[in-house]
Amino acid sequence: MGGSTLTNDSQALILFGHGARDARWAEPFERLRQMLATARPELHVALAYLELMSPSLPDAVAAAAAAGCREVTVVPMFLGQGGHVRRDLPALIDTCRAAHPELALRCVTAVGEDSGVLAALAAYCLQQVVAG
Repeated sequence: MGGSTLTNDSQALILFGHGARDARWAEPFERLRQMLATARPELHVALAYLELMSPSLPDAVAAAAAAGCREVTVVPMFLGQGGHVRRDLPALIDTCRAAHPELALRCVTAVGEDSGVLAALAAYCLQQVVAG
């Protein structure tokens, strides 16, 4: 679940989702991961999950470090800043930082907090309305 050949200055992008019992739930995330990896082949792009699926965030961060990445950006694939994003994710980030102090590890806001993402969702919703 990664990019191409990595150097010591390589960057990783980890898409962090909730996880689900049904493996099909993750298919859009895998398609997004593939799109990102194709757009930026030098970037190590991986998925990680809070629960019910693997890899976990600590495992994905460890894999990025083992692949030679020095910078890791975690993108929470959540529409809002609920308990998982406000409480569980910071604790996981702290665990990852403690395990890998050599990494520059940052976590950005949940995708649903971005105005561009909301605009894309609004456009999609409006496209679904049939003009009467």
